[in-house]
Amino acid sequence: MRKPRQKTHQRKPNSKMVRTRRRSVLLLLLALTVLSPLALYTSRLSAALNPVQTRDFPGEITNQGRGVKADKLNALPLETVSSLKEPVGVVFSEGLGGLAKESTGSGVVFSEELGGLAKESTGSEGQELPSRKAGEHKSRVLSEVTAAADGTEVIEQVTRREAQDGGLASAVSDEQEKTTGSQQQSSSEETVPKQTSAKVVMDNSQAAKTDGKAKSSVLPDTRIRNIKDQLIKAKVYLGLGSIRANSQYLKDLRQRIREVQKVLGDASKDTDLPKNANEKVKALEQMLIKGKQMQDDCSIVVKKLRAMLHSAEEQLHAHKKQTVFLTQLAAKTLPKGLHCLPLRLANEYFSLDPGQQQFPNQHKLSNPKLYHYALFSDNILATAVVVNSTVLNAKHPSDHVFHIITDRLNYAPMRMWFLSNPPGKATIEVQHIGEFTWLNDSYSPVLKQLGSQSMIDYYFGTNHANPDSNLKYRNPKYLSILNHLRFYLPEIYPKLDKIVFLDDDIVVKKDLTGLWSINMKGKVNGAVETCGESFHRFDRYLNFSNPVIAKNFDPHACGWAFGMNVFDLAEWKKQNITQIYHSWQKLNQDRSLWKLGTLPPGLITFWNKTFPLSRSWHVLGLGYNPHVNSRDIERAAVIHYNGNMKPWLEIGLPKFRSYWSKYLNYDQHFLQECNINR
Repeated sequence: MRKPRQKTHQRKPNSKMVRTRRRSVLLLLLALTVLSPLALYTSRLSAALNPVQTRDFPGEITNQGRGVKADKLNALPLETVSSLKEPVGVVFSEGLGGLAKESTGSGVVFSEELGGLAKESTGSEGQELPSRKAGEHKSRVLSEVTAAADGTEVIEQVTRREAQDGGLASAVSDEQEKTTGSQQQSSSEETVPKQTSAKVVMDNSQAAKTDGKAKSSVLPDTRIRNIKDQLIKAKVYLGLGSIRANSQYLKDLRQRIREVQKVLGDASKDTDLPKNANEKVKALEQMLIKGKQMQDDCSIVVKKLRAMLHSAEEQLHAHKKQTVFLTQLAAKTLPKGLHCLPLRLANEYFSLDPGQQQFPNQHKLSNPKLYHYALFSDNILATAVVVNSTVLNAKHPSDHVFHIITDRLNYAPMRMWFLSNPPGKATIEVQHIGEFTWLNDSYSPVLKQLGSQSMIDYYFGTNHANPDSNLKYRNPKYLSILNHLRFYLPEIYPKLDKIVFLDDDIVVKKDLTGLWSINMKGKVNGAVETCGESFHRFDRYLNFSNPVIAKNFDPHACGWAFGMNVFDLAEWKKQNITQIYHSWQKLNQDRSLWKLGTLPPGLITFWNKTFPLSRSWHVLGLGYNPHVNSRDIERAAVIHYNGNMKPWLEIGLPKFRSYWSKYLNYDQHFLQECNINR
């Protein structure tokens, strides 16, 4: 019997399993959807971080963490090099988005900060460089830029100007024109179209020059210098035989020279040149090019130029000698107004009654508790400025006493000036040299020397115009004993303990009473040292080839300045300074130890007896140095017009004259009558 077939029941899929499968499929698809973009992005990012492994930079890198797009970069394809070398070439430093660029013949180096990322690419492909710190690269770039700017600043400026002016010289360096490797940053976030590298470099350079000030200072006479060079060259051509043989060319060249000379005129700056200057210079340049083609033998041109150079050097040397002599002559000349003034004052003085010729407060002259000044001069205006400036800047003018000594000729005019122009509450004493009968040639060696025939021949002999390194000492003012009275202060003022000596070419700008409270520690002379200049050392004043000088003094010792000195007269007497001065003057009878003047014997007499004062007390050089620091002048208590360019002379330096003239009243009728103006 057949067994009955058992029915097979097919199981229906469970609805729960179906849902699970569907969910798995959905999750798989979702995972693919999410992960595939991440994989693609990671691949692009890795390529960006390793640019040497790819041909081109990525088009755009997105910073998803911040949601900000970074700057887009355009660069040229990198070239393959066999070995890596330190880039050497022109360094550009431009403010383009903080990017420092360095262009070389082998590639472009970029150093940029992108979210703390420092990147550096070179001209090598397929090889990764060790990372360099951005700070090191930045420092190196800046140092190279500075060095290049310092060395070629003027040359580059001149060549650029020549190129703009139409070919006075060769054009700008080809190296700058052919520079490659550049990038430009856009102000928007869109991609900037690629441009030619050379054009980008030139555009960036022009933008940097337009937006900011040039680092190098502008030469105001670049074109004028080049025009003068062309004229010199043209004049050389006029003397060449081959040029002179061509009459028509010679005529045309002379015409072009006259035209350029007329254009040049008296111009001292490029802005003074007329508009047609370039046209005339180009015409001359074309003539010189033709002349160069006509001249085959360059040695003739070289000889001609050497002859011109030698002649110019001889003329320059002669003019320098003449300038020195004329400057000394002008310094010794008395202006017409200063000659008129003492005559008018003397006439007025002798018309006064004897009772009107006396100064008030004569009882203060010997009071050691007051502030006493010694001033020896025959210049009335200069003396007036010293007294006025001291009184006007004094805290207590009534405590200041001025002892003025002059010569017989200027005694009456000097007294009349201060009688008609009293210096406030200050006390004035005016004496003349003849009142000191004890000061004669038997007591003073210098008086005996000044009256000797050899001294007269030295000053007034026919050889006085000969060149001499010590020409300044030939000024006849050194013949006056007024210049040497400073060495006899204790004898002149026996009742005083301390006195301040002032030259007549100084201006007082601050109160000087602080000088009396300085502890000089047993020294006799308080003065400002002049160690800042080599020509103020002892060897510039004394003859160290003489064994007496070489044995007793140091050639490199600091000098100091006469003009504003505080003297301790009590110590002076105790150390017998005047006798020391006399002994050295006797040794220098033949001027073998020093030339004339008062500073050399002063340096010797007060050797190891001088107390150095602060430099702010006394600033020198306003009579010869136009570059005296204005800050030093403002801080100074006394400014000194030492040198030949005195402020009362026409040769005085104009920039410093106002410090002196402010202490004179030019409306005073004596000055008006003598036509003395500012």
